[in-house]
Amino acid sequence: MTMQQQIQSKLASLSPLHLEVINESHMHSVPPGSESHFKVVVVSPQFDGKRQLARHQLIYGLLADELAGGVHALALHTYSGAEWQAREQAAPESPACMGGSKHDHQAAG
Repeated sequence: MTMQQQIQSKLASLSPLHLEVINESHMHSVPPGSESHFKVVVVSPQFDGKRQLARHQLIYGLLADELAGGVHALALHTYSGAEWQAREQAAPESPACMGGSKHDHQAAG
């Protein structure tokens, strides 16, 4: 099972109305085929009445093993059903990576 599949499987416990787990590793300075940077869009009734911090903490708890292992970055976009409808069922685009590679930092210094 890929890391992306593991994340999807664990987040299914939130009974999501909408779930996207997008591997954005290719947008960063990592080897080809990496699974280290993910964008997660999840819409769940479990988020009703909860602040963003509580929603994120819930997800961090579900994905503790993945975050302790190979996942380096996790962009979370969490919505209640009403919030998702108000956003016209769209999450923000991810920004371009600004980190560069270790080689770039060594060459500059």
